[in-house]
Amino acid sequence: MRHFVGFCLVLLAGCKPEPARVPAIAEAFAGPASLNIRQDITLQSPVVATVAHGERLEILQRRRRFVKVRTPRHAEGWTDERLLLSPEEVASLRRLSEQTQSAPSQGVATTYDTINVHTAPDRQSPSFLQVKEGEKVDVIGRRVASRVAPAVPRPPPPAVKTRSKKSKDKKAKAIVPPPPLPSAPKPPRDWIELSKGGPAPAPAEAAPVPMDDWSLIRNAAGQSGWVLTRRLTMAIPDEVAQYAEGRRISSYFPLGETHDGKVVKSTWLWTTVEQGLQPHDFDSFRVFVWSLRHHRYETGHIERNLKGFFPVLTHPVLLPKTRNGSAAKAPGFSILIEKKDGNRYRRSYAFVENRVRLSGEERVENVPAPIAPEATRSLADATPPEPAPSMRERIVDWRKRLFGR
Repeated sequence: MRHFVGFCLVLLAGCKPEPARVPAIAEAFAGPASLNIRQDITLQSPVVATVAHGERLEILQRRRRFVKVRTPRHAEGWTDERLLLSPEEVASLRRLSEQTQSAPSQGVATTYDTINVHTAPDRQSPSFLQVKEGEKVDVIGRRVASRVAPAVPRPPPPAVKTRSKKSKDKKAKAIVPPPPLPSAPKPPRDWIELSKGGPAPAPAEAAPVPMDDWSLIRNAAGQSGWVLTRRLTMAIPDEVAQYAEGRRISSYFPLGETHDGKVVKSTWLWTTVEQGLQPHDFDSFRVFVWSLRHHRYETGHIERNLKGFFPVLTHPVLLPKTRNGSAAKAPGFSILIEKKDGNRYRRSYAFVENRVRLSGEERVENVPAPIAPEATRSLADATPPEPAPSMRERIVDWRKRLFGR
C-alpha cells in the first residue's frame, strides 16, 4: 500500500499542466524553400525550427518588420515579415501555376548558376524555389518591373503639445515698447527693369527609375515563378546561337527536320531583341534552315524593326487557294505584332520546302493580358500592430535575456 501511494504521488508530480498558449493574431505561410525560425530577433540567435515553403504559421507578436510565429510542431520563434506569405499571396501563387500549365512555351532555358525563383517580379518578394545549375525550364512570359518598391505613405507625426508656462509673479510685468524701426531704403531708379527678371529656369528632369527584366518560367514539376531574365540562357544549339550578333534570344521553336545523310538537323525559328527593358518582347525574327550544299545553317527568312509580343505560336497554316479552288495546310507559325496605328495583328507564315511564305494576318481585337501576379494585401495589413511594451515589461524581458529567468 505504501509503495502504491508513492507511485501515485510520483505520477501526479509528472503530470504538470501545460502552460496556456498565446492566442494567434493572424496566419501566414513560409515563403522561401527553407525558412529558419530563430529564438530572438537578432541573426546571431540560435535556430529553434526550420520550416519548408508553404507551411502554415501562426503569428503571435509583431515588432516593426519582425514577427513571432508558431510552427505546426508548436515551436515558437522570430522571423522577418518579408519572408512570409499572406493567404491571399498563396492563393495568387496557386492561380499563377494553374494559368501557366496550359500556356504555350516560348522556348527552353537553362542557367549556369543557381538562381532564385520569386513569387512576383520584385527583388524583395519571397523566393520559394531555386533553379539548379544546368536545370531546364520553360519560358512562359516576360515583364519589365521597377526595381525600387513604391514608397508606403506614413501617417503624419502627432502634433506636439506645447505646455503653457505659469508665471511666478502674479502681477503683470510692465511691457516696454520696442524702439522705432529705421526708415526703409529707397528703391533704385531702374527698379522696373530689375523687377522683370530673366527667363524662367528650365524644370529639372526627374531621375530615371531603375528597371528589371523578368521572365515567367515553369519547371518540370509544373511550378511557376519569376526570375531575372539576364540569369537565363536559351538552350538553342550553339551552331545556331552563334549568329545572335549581340542580340538576346527571347524565344525559339523547331519548325521541321532536314536529313543530311545520317545526320538530322532541325529547322529553327527564333525571336530576338536588340536592347533590354523594352515594352515589347522582340523586335525581329529569323528562320534558320540547314543547307545540304554547304552543310551549315543559313538564313531562310528574316524580318526586323518589329514590335512583337508573346506568345509566338507554331501550328498548321492555311495556304492560299490554288487555281482549282482547293486550299491546303502546311506547317507554319504566327506572331503577334503592333503596327504604327497602335493596333495588334496576328501574322501567319507557312513553311513549305524550306521557304517561308506569308499566309495572311488578322487584327486582334481583345488582346489577352500578360500573365502576372494579382495585387495582394500585405501581411502587415492582416496583423494589427502591437502596442509598445511598458517599462516593466522591458525590464522583465532584459532580465530573462541576461539571467534566463
